[in-house]
Amino acid sequence: MKQGPRYYIKQRRRREGLTDYRKRLKLLKSRKIRIVVRHSLKNIRIQFIEYEATGDKILASAISTELIKNYNWKYSTSTTSAAYLTGILAAKRALDKGIKEGVLDIGRRNPVTGSKIFAALKGVLDVGIECPHSNDKLPDENRIKGHHLNKKIETQMNDIKNKIIGD
Repeated sequence: MKQGPRYYIKQRRRREGLTDYRKRLKLLKSRKIRIVVRHSLKNIRIQFIEYEATGDKILASAISTELIKNYNWKYSTSTTSAAYLTGILAAKRALDKGIKEGVLDIGRRNPVTGSKIFAALKGVLDVGIECPHSNDKLPDENRIKGHHLNKKIETQMNDIKNKIIGD
């Protein structure tokens, strides 16, 4: 029954399946900066976001296409290796702004063990930003180094990692 005085229309983003407001409220109650990881078929975006009453404020951000533009990445930007490097890049920018801890926000995605989301988290952790996590969810080193794709990725990945951390 979609009428009557007791009928409540849910929020638009909830109806469209874009936002889980219960999960968002739990993350906001922690009062920590959210490490938001989103991935599409081609790119991975990582943002460090702080809540404000007027709207969320993005403190640091990185997208995987920056690997091609700034670091001459020759492989796909939607791989686990690219997610790891993007995590390092975003975390380095956040660390430069004084962010030392955060909480992972994966949105409405399912937390699949060893996925790109957790590869990005591993990159954030390797730079030195603290985030509560389970080591069981993180991908293994061979997957992060791209051995499942191409053996040559590892050398370029190490070069880019050293450039990012060295900057």
